Amino acid sequence: MSVLDNEAIRGYIKKLVGDDGMKIVEKMIENVPDKEVTDEKVQEISGINLNLVRKTLYILYENHLAEYRRERDKDSGWLTYLWKLDLDNAENMLKNETRKLIKKLERRLEFENNEFYVCEDDEHHRILFDYAMDANFTCPVDGSPMVYYDNNEEKQALQERIEKLKIAMK
Repeated sequence: MSVLDNEAIRGYIKKLVGDDGMKIVEKMIENVPDKEVTDEKVQEISGINLNLVRKTLYILYENHLAEYRRERDKDSGWLTYLWKLDLDNAENMLKNETRKLIKKLERRLEFENNEFYVCEDDEHHRILFDYAMDANFTCPVDGSPMVYYDNNEEKQALQERIEKLKIAMK
């Protein structure tokens, strides 16, 4: 069973590296699991452009999902990078991202606790109460009257999303 069988982890990695990057990860797991390989070898087994292979490997490295080791060729002095996937950390990284998203949504929910007003003719531009009051409840764009905006649906949707994420974290 592969860590990629977990749909959430698969989605997280795909978000990081895209479709081609996902193909690279899949080919590495399929062909060289738990082995160090050069980026050229990864390009060979995946059939994907070497620059994209390197970019993908560095993104995985930056997100603690891959590691590398450098070797210097004694004759030429060239450095060779040997890469290895470390997807065991994917679940922890996904949980960290989920925590960040929850905090962001909680801040947004806190902002939604403000009172908003909108132009009678255009309900898409919300203005905070203080600004609406300063403008005498007149739209600063077209001069039409501003009315109270009920954002209970937005607040409810945010609360539900936060709860679902918290449940998924358990």
